[in-house]
This record gives sequence, structure tokens and C-alpha cells, in this order.
Amino acid sequence: MTFEIGIVFCVLLGAILLFVSEKLPVDLVALLVMAVLVAARVLTAEEGIRGFANPATITVAGMFVLSAALSATGALDGAGRALARLGKRRPMLAVVTLMLGIAGVSAFINNTAAVAVFLPIVLTMARDTRTSPSKILIPLSFAAIFGGTCTLIGTSTNILTSSIAEAHGLRAFGMFELAPLGLVVLAIGTLYMATAGIRMLPARRPPGDLAGEFEMAQYLTEIVLLPHAASVGTRLAESPLVRDVGMGVLEIVRGDGRIPLPRGDTVLLAGDVLRVRCAVEKIRKLQEREGVAIRPHGPWRADDLRSDKLTLVEAVLAPNSEYAGKTLNDLRFRDTFGGTVLAIRHHGQVVHEQLAVTPLRPGDALLIDVNRDDLPRIRRHRGFVVVSEIESPEIRGRRALPAVAIVAGVVAAVASGALPVVSAAVIGCVLMVVSRCITLEEAYQAIEWKVVFLMAGVLSLGTALENTGAARLITQAMLSLVGPWGPTAVVSVLYAVTSLLTEMMSNVATAALMAPIAIVAAEALGCDSRPLLMAVTFAASASFMTPVGYQTNTLVYGPGGYRFSDFVRVGAPLNLILWILATLLIPRFWPF
Repeated sequence: MTFEIGIVFCVLLGAILLFVSEKLPVDLVALLVMAVLVAARVLTAEEGIRGFANPATITVAGMFVLSAALSATGALDGAGRALARLGKRRPMLAVVTLMLGIAGVSAFINNTAAVAVFLPIVLTMARDTRTSPSKILIPLSFAAIFGGTCTLIGTSTNILTSSIAEAHGLRAFGMFELAPLGLVVLAIGTLYMATAGIRMLPARRPPGDLAGEFEMAQYLTEIVLLPHAASVGTRLAESPLVRDVGMGVLEIVRGDGRIPLPRGDTVLLAGDVLRVRCAVEKIRKLQEREGVAIRPHGPWRADDLRSDKLTLVEAVLAPNSEYAGKTLNDLRFRDTFGGTVLAIRHHGQVVHEQLAVTPLRPGDALLIDVNRDDLPRIRRHRGFVVVSEIESPEIRGRRALPAVAIVAGVVAAVASGALPVVSAAVIGCVLMVVSRCITLEEAYQAIEWKVVFLMAGVLSLGTALENTGAARLITQAMLSLVGPWGPTAVVSVLYAVTSLLTEMMSNVATAALMAPIAIVAAEALGCDSRPLLMAVTFAASASFMTPVGYQTNTLVYGPGGYRFSDFVRVGAPLNLILWILATLLIPRFWPF
């Protein structure tokens, strides 16, 4: 143990604690790691920033652009709707077909983008078949993870581990080198979810329309301003109803006209009918004092909140959203996006009160009443994923075939060895822009910069582990415990440790930490490093027990109405099955 190794271990422990606690954004933690290592002179400045020029970082950025182009052209919509039509006839068969379909898509594009495209279609299918979305969405997420393990470009961890191997003078992964085990994982995982897994999933979210699913019956009503009402003649923002009662006014019906989502300076008049979001019981208690009358209304449905100017949508806070931890007040949501949040589904519970000051978390589902003209502002913003199936006028259907052809060309170029994956990804991005499948501005916006900075930062920690000898020290401790049982036992331990770490923190960070240890362990054992690297690669994607370990899990968390325990109940047996499979099959597919 040297002074430098001590610093690296302290930084490593601090990074893991910050990743797990989520006290700071993961990309900021990664940059802090890099800064501390450079400041402590464990790494030179050049070594610290080398991660930004790493081929894996560039490749992953390119894959974000390719995925966004496929989405923008609607290339995936046809397949999704075909699956939805099948689901209306045979729901259980549709679950299996849906899993295989999303797995096939996520093998070649970003997993999160694939799930985001399928989410609205699957939710609509669930409503049409009166199936609880919570029975379908975890299988959707898990299938995307399964598919990502089948190809080199299926997920960022595959690309990252391959790049680390290449940096150590080892052969880079082939495009379909992971497919033998990946296809086994897909088959066993789909079989498990279609039989035992789906039975363990609760019906957390009742099937129905949006108003019913978000339990809005007691929080929506219409009131009439009587001539003696205290609010008559006042501006909306200053009226007692808004100032004292705290209700949100969604629409004002005045004579034959309507004022959707009225501004704060709108003057209220006697006889106005206000459609409001507020606890009905609270209004009943105050109606005599405030001079209002409750207007009778039957059970509220989503169509009651839609008009030629307004629509009701569900949007999820994206896994890497810049709005995480902020409130609706912080965002000035109504001014920024032209909509009103009616309810928030948070950790399986629907929140109706104190919405403006409730901190938002990735995976939260927001029920939004929004002006139709303003809806594109929400759809375009990367902080949200709109999961209501609403036709987008921005889809470039005529560009779908060129987009698919370009992605197919990227895959073929890498699979044949004609181009390295980083070169193929960059060329593919350029072709997408030149062919107008995506604009240059959209290409910049498509890149998940948090992931890029996360990769660049944690790569510096991997470098420090190796340069200081910390990785060798960890390896010696591991081999002293399981080394006598042979390399298969080391594969098993590496898989188990990586899988546990990826449940608690970023899969990218886990792969960056564990891949150098796998390479050092192979050198110490005197065996091929391929099987040990494969254990890390597959385990880094094996995040099934928590909603925070993998972005697709976070994305379905709110729309499914899930609780943390739902992922543990279904994911723990699956993790155990895949751990046993990996231990038995990795040495067969990649001999020592």
C-alpha cells in the first residue's frame, strides 16, 4: 500500500457512496473524481482528460445520434403498432412477441431510445385490452436490456469494455461476438418473464383512461362564480380562490367562449365557469365564504379535459433529466411549457397535493393538461419523455428507409471488419445529417452529454487503479480467496460483484472500474482475459433488482406505478439465474 494507492481507494470509496446516495448527479461525481486525481497528482492532466478522446466515448455519442434519427423518421413506429394490434387479439402472446421485438431493436440502437418509442404504444395497448400497465412495462424494460447484450453496439457498457480491452493491446470485441451468450440470456430471460415473472408483477396501475389512472375524481371540478363572489373583478393570480385556496384553473368558460389555461392577469367575471384542479372537499367547505357554486359533473374522463385547444398527456422525467431534484415552481412549468401538472406518480403513489413544491425525480410520471400548440415544446425537450400516444407532426416518414439503411450499413461495416466501430458510428452520423434524417441541431441535442461526461470521468479512475497498482492489490485479495478454485470461480465472482455494483450505481461506471481488474486478474492467473472481460460486460447490464441501476428501468418506473420492492421481487431470481448461466457458459463460449 502506497500513498497514491491510498488516495485512489479513498476516491473510489467516495465515488461509490456518491453514486449510490445520488446526492450529486453522476456526471458531476465523475468529473470530481477526475479533478481530485489530477489535483493529487495521481494522474497527469493529459491522463485525466484522456477519457474525452476515448473511442468508446465518441462511439456512444454517435449511437445517440443514430438512435435519435431512427426515432425522428418514425422507423420503429410500424413495428410497434403491429405488436399492439397483435396484443388486442392475444394479450399474453403479445407480451412474448413484444419482448422479442424490443430486444431486436435495442440490439442495434440505444436501449433508452427504444423503450421511449415503444412506451406510448404499449400503454395504449394496455388500455385497449384492459391490462394493467405494470404487468407489461417491466418486461419491456428487461427485454431491452436482454437485447443490448447481443451486439457490440447494443449498450454503452459493451462499447466501453471493448475499448478498455483494446487500450490494453487486446483484440476489440466483434459486432456479434457477444451474441452466443446474449441470445441465451434473451431466451431464458423472456421465458422467465412470460411465466414466473409476469405472475409476480402486481397490478399497481389500474387499466383505464388517464384521468382514472391518476385518480383525479376527487381533484377536478367545475365551479361557477356567483355575483357576490370575492374573486369577481380581480385578476386570476390575485383572486382569493388562487391565493388562499391554492387551486389551479385549467379553463374558463365565459358565455359561448373558452379561455384555456388562462394567464394570471385574466380578470374574473360573475357567471364564469372555472374548471379547476383542487380537492373537491376543500371547495365544498369554502363555497359559502368564497361565493362559488359547484357545478355537477359525472365521472371525469380524459376526453373531458381535451378540446380543440387543450389535450391531456402523460410525460416521464427522463433518467438523465436536468430537472431532477427541482420543483415545478423552480421550472416555472406553466410559463415554460404552456401546461398545468394535475398529478405526479412518484414511487408508486399518486401525489395531488403540494405539487408545485414537490421535488421531481427521474422516472416520475406527470399528468399534464397542455395547450396543443405548446405540446411540441414538451416533446422536444430532453428532460421529458411523452408516453401518451399522440401523433407527432414532426415525424419524417419519407426518411425512414434511408435511416434504417444507414444503421444497417454501420452494423455491416463493423461486422465485416471494414471499419472500426468508432469510425462507422461517426460516418453514420454524418450520413444521417446529410440525408436530412436529422438536423445538425437535433444531432447535438440527441447526445446524452451526462453519459459522455460520466464515461470520460470514470475512465480516469480506471486509469488510476492501474497506474498506482491499486487494481493489482484488489486482484491479489480476490485471488487469495477464490484463486485456488480456478479461473471459473474468478469469472463467477467478477460477475457477482459487477452485477451488485451496477444495481446501485451507473452501469457505465461499474464497467469502467471492473474491466481493468478483470484484465489484471487474467494476467495473474496466466489465462486469456476474454472470459473475465465477458463476465464484466454481461454483468454490467444485469440490472434487474432496482429502478435506478439502468435507465430503462427508471423510464418505466412512474408509468407502471411500480414500487422499489416490485423490481426486487421479480429481478432477484432473474439475477440469480443469469449469474449461474454466466458461470457455466462463459468458459464454454470463451475458453481460458
